[in-house]
Amino acid sequence: MIVSPGRRYIFVHIPKTGGTALAAALEARAMADDLLVGDTEKARRRKGRLKGVATAGRLWKHATLADGIGLYTEAEARAWFTFTLVRNPWDRMVSYYHWLREQSFAHPAVTLAKALEFVPFVTHPETAATIAQWPSARYLALAGEAVPGAHFLRLEHFAEDVAPLEMHLGFRLAPLARLNASPRGRDWRPYYSDAAATAVARFAAADIAQFHYSFD
Repeated sequence: MIVSPGRRYIFVHIPKTGGTALAAALEARAMADDLLVGDTEKARRRKGRLKGVATAGRLWKHATLADGIGLYTEAEARAWFTFTLVRNPWDRMVSYYHWLREQSFAHPAVTLAKALEFVPFVTHPETAATIAQWPSARYLALAGEAVPGAHFLRLEHFAEDVAPLEMHLGFRLAPLARLNASPRGRDWRPYYSDAAATAVARFAAADIAQFHYSFD
């Protein structure tokens, strides 16, 4: 998450969407009073600024817009330029699975990913339940409802979707670099069976409908 009072924007970082690269591009032009919540070098240097701040929810790299109330008011969250980065769910699940397999912390998803191959992991009921309850729109919601005017930038169409953000910022962002990439093939389609592809279509139906994603 990045909160910029000076530029009146809030960036919410959804996991495994390319958000680390976007955060790095934003931080390269950060203002002195920007609040950086994450694990980048600049965010770690500014971590002391967050000490003692009481927020509505957990304050961490992937905090939602609702979680971050306290760094900003609800009125500011509704009035400022709020945005996030989203990704094709089939591609995202491949990235998510391979990232989980590299982790060592205790979490049910980590345990499941390390115990199963990709197709059984994607078709497992626990995976479906976890992803289904966290559509992208939930990250930019307040009081359970979408914030009018919130912006969703599609990773696959970033050059097109970033235009309103750059207009708000008043400058062009550097091209996104590949950061925090998972050890996987670039094409997600060979990882899938028909059953696995159908499973993602079901549990990611909200994102697929909202952003017009397809398997092909």
